[in-house]
Amino acid sequence: MELAFIPSPSRGVLYLGPIPLRGYAFCIIIGVFVAVWLGNKRWIARGGRAGTVADIAVWAVPFGLVGGRLYHVITDYELYFSEGRDWVDAFKIWEGGLGIWGAIALGAVGAWIGCRRRGIPLPAYADAIAPGIALAQAIGRWGNWFNQELYGKPTDLPWALEITSSADGRVPGTYHPTFLYESLWCIGVAFLVIWADRRFRLGHGRAFALYVAAYCTGRAWIEYMRVDDAHHILGLRLNVWTAMFVFLLAVTYLVLSAKKRPGREAVVEPGASGGEAAGDDESAGEGKQDEAKEDEGKEDEFKADEANDEAGSAKKS
Repeated sequence: MELAFIPSPSRGVLYLGPIPLRGYAFCIIIGVFVAVWLGNKRWIARGGRAGTVADIAVWAVPFGLVGGRLYHVITDYELYFSEGRDWVDAFKIWEGGLGIWGAIALGAVGAWIGCRRRGIPLPAYADAIAPGIALAQAIGRWGNWFNQELYGKPTDLPWALEITSSADGRVPGTYHPTFLYESLWCIGVAFLVIWADRRFRLGHGRAFALYVAAYCTGRAWIEYMRVDDAHHILGLRLNVWTAMFVFLLAVTYLVLSAKKRPGREAVVEPGASGGEAAGDDESAGEGKQDEAKEDEGKEDEFKADEANDEAGSAKKS
């Protein structure tokens, strides 16, 4: 008999009159707002304009949602295209099913389009938004709690997750709350990136690469705990292999980028002032003032020399 556990909601949707309020979608929306809010603060601190992050997110978020859904549908195609299944369900994103790998990949394409339209380097934007993405994932994982999905192996630990639904082959019982594990891990990743960015002044996409590497590390062992159906390669779940592959790419980028382009971007948004860019402008202004003073000194010396020459000529006369 379990003395304590995390209860699952009796249903994942509430109705406000005829309007359905789905917990999964609600968590995704809150996560997006948090990511944009934090990204905006970090972007301004780096010298960018307020509102730029939100403007680019208008491109990145839709692309990310489409990419996340495509990855899920492709890797779990039997849920939608096998016998007895309705392919129309592949479009029902509110019922759950977003692959972070596809969301980041296609979301980056959308961000690239938005950055290109504004003349902004994508790596700088990615560095600013990286911790916010991790927090968005932490919040979004609670959507799985509302849907009673993506839990781990059976357990009687005090923080076990109680599954009450028997739909889609679920077996009621208590299981490892992998959604909670990943949520807490993502919060840790966000704080890690913020700390490392301040400590080492990460630039040129390295803060984003650190987020990717750190997330993949946690995702690999959390994925290993899950018991939902998944494709396996050499005994490991597909997402475990994906996490390891992406981790290697992120670490490789970190190392090569640090050697090729050390430091941080001096200007992240053309024409913007503030943050580090303002500091650079102030330094430049001080330099110009010093140059002006030197020019004034030289001009005074030149006038003095002329006066002496005139005085000498007068004496000779």
